[in-house]
Amino acid sequence: MKDHEGALQKALIAWLKADVGLQALLGDPARIWDQPPVDPAWPHLTVGRSESRSVNADGCGVEHRIGLTCVSRFGGTEEARAVAAAVRARLHEAVLEADGVKTANLRVTFTDVFRAPDLKRTYAVVRLRAVTEETED
Repeated sequence: MKDHEGALQKALIAWLKADVGLQALLGDPARIWDQPPVDPAWPHLTVGRSESRSVNADGCGVEHRIGLTCVSRFGGTEEARAVAAAVRARLHEAVLEADGVKTANLRVTFTDVFRAPDLKRTYAVVRLRAVTEETED
């Protein structure tokens, strides 16, 4: 069985980084990481919590739930909301593929924008549900 989780994350980051709308918001190259650097530039998007489980389907299906988090230091929620909207638009009906794994289904299920208690940062959490399957080699 192939590494569905690793392949999906690789494809997801590459797909998002290639979007000119996200590059306009997150820099070029877009600041989208699995692990941000010690002193990151703002705003940026990180891959957060990820869970997966096998599904009974042809093609060795795996269901994934992934959280993406935008962190902004812009005064107010406008910048974080814009990143969340751009992520949603980029992922709508996208078919992602890497390392012999592709998405059979991908959708944004939830978005939450909120300020940190210190009011210095704003977060936008975008949750995804994806089902992956192995490709024909």
